[in-house]
Amino acid sequence: MRIGELSRRTGVPVPTIKYYVREGLLPAGRLTSPNQAAYDEVHERRLRLIRALLDVGGLKVAAVADVLAAVDDGGRSVHSVLGVAADLIAPRYAGGEADAERDAARVLVRELIARRGWLVEDDSPAADALATALAALGRAGHGDFAQVLDTYADAAEKVARTDLAYVARRAGRDGVVESAVVGTVLGDALLASLRRLAHADGSAWAYVNGKGGVASSTGVGEPREQARD
Repeated sequence: MRIGELSRRTGVPVPTIKYYVREGLLPAGRLTSPNQAAYDEVHERRLRLIRALLDVGGLKVAAVADVLAAVDDGGRSVHSVLGVAADLIAPRYAGGEADAERDAARVLVRELIARRGWLVEDDSPAADALATALAALGRAGHGDFAQVLDTYADAAEKVARTDLAYVARRAGRDGVVESAVVGTVLGDALLASLRRLAHADGSAWAYVNGKGGVASSTGVGEPREQARD
């Protein structure tokens, strides 16, 4: 197909497609004449992946380039590519002066990783982001949130297993790698949206259908389950 058809299929303007080619995100088309190039389904699939990483995943162009370079590196394992994607989407926070709350939170995170036997570095970007979030909760007067950290970790492990099971269904390295990247980057957006929907539902049952009572730590869904039964 010509670039105009590629644009119509994907909804990406022609100038933007040419920009992605210049930046190395999208392979150049096959030249059919000095001023014409042909594109195919491989270009269309890569272009849709680029847009998903940018628009839904919220990555910057440079980060997308790094992810795609890892995807295209045949010498990298799926685990390595997944690590690249995970590190790029983990929030980064400025260092600043010594922070007692963050230092204490880092200890909690290291203990969590060790307790659960997770095969990850305790100084990974994701671990630092978790420590920063816990420190912020502590400063906001919710330091006891750490008491439910393992419950969140249980849920996270279940989600991660679901992600990896989805990835394992794909055929070939390219399919597995691309699925791993999509699951890592876009899965965050998916999970956040599902969590907000579940919050809205739980709140409605706890404070509206549940006659305004404050929900217990384990009983938010009980009125709903009773109604379904």
